[in-house]
Amino acid sequence: MAGRVIVVGSVNIDLVVTVERLPAAGETVTGGRFSRHHGGKSGNQAVAAARLGAQTIFIGAVGSDPFGAEVRAALFADGVDAANLVTLAGEATGLAFILVDAAGENSIAVASGANAALTPNLVEAALHQVAPLAGDVVLVGHEISTATAVAALRAGRSADATTIFNPAPAVGLTRESLDAAEILTPNRGELAFLSGTDGPADAAARALLASATGVRAVLVSLGAGGARLVQRDVGADAVIPAESVAVVDTVGAGDALNGALAAGLAAGQDLETAARRAVVAAGLAVTRAGAREGMPTSAELDARLAR
Repeated sequence: MAGRVIVVGSVNIDLVVTVERLPAAGETVTGGRFSRHHGGKSGNQAVAAARLGAQTIFIGAVGSDPFGAEVRAALFADGVDAANLVTLAGEATGLAFILVDAAGENSIAVASGANAALTPNLVEAALHQVAPLAGDVVLVGHEISTATAVAALRAGRSADATTIFNPAPAVGLTRESLDAAEILTPNRGELAFLSGTDGPADAAARALLASATGVRAVLVSLGAGGARLVQRDVGADAVIPAESVAVVDTVGAGDALNGALAAGLAAGQDLETAARRAVVAAGLAVTRAGAREGMPTSAELDARLAR
């Protein structure tokens, strides 16, 4: 029987302006097009896992404003169980302000709101209600407080669930906080920050494993370069290439990768197989606009893998 994917972290409303190029500091670029989407890295990851067929539960917080009810409804509409999404009185729902240029590159500013007010006690109570089991995957993001993220990871490990930590942003994380996870999924910049070296990805990942002794694997996302999987007890690293695609919007790429990785592990795939499928899912996601709109279904991913 397949396990569940339990996602703990942030959920936002994304306010997006698409422009020809990203402005320099102090510059105004006109002629943009506005759109509004549902986002937040963890919310996106939950949707990515659900679209790939995983039974997915989301734990997080929204504010007592109209956006909060909209966020909750959107998660349910995408097949995510949002019964443990709490509403915090007096808080605002998280908002992200995103600029996307003609090449699909982006710049993002986030007003965290209720995400920042999500406490370890709230998460621990929700996880007690959900009751993770061996075979489940607990996927935690870092757009919430470090203490709350660590509490979620430790609760997942104590229940023998597989724990994944997407350390984005990486600022504020310590070795002790990383040790709470089994699998880390940084991008190249986050890996350099966490490992203290900007050398090759494999060497930086090995350095990170040497310092974070509780972690068993690091999956480094490299954008158009695919990914590299470095495992503590496996001598040879897995170099995972990305297929060349026409990029429309890179906002949800890392979220697609994390959600697909969690879905694959919950379905019983080994880590390398799940990682390879996750890279393909990320490649599909960037070919469509919108962080969640681009998330592939299981049928789309299987069709791409069968090519």
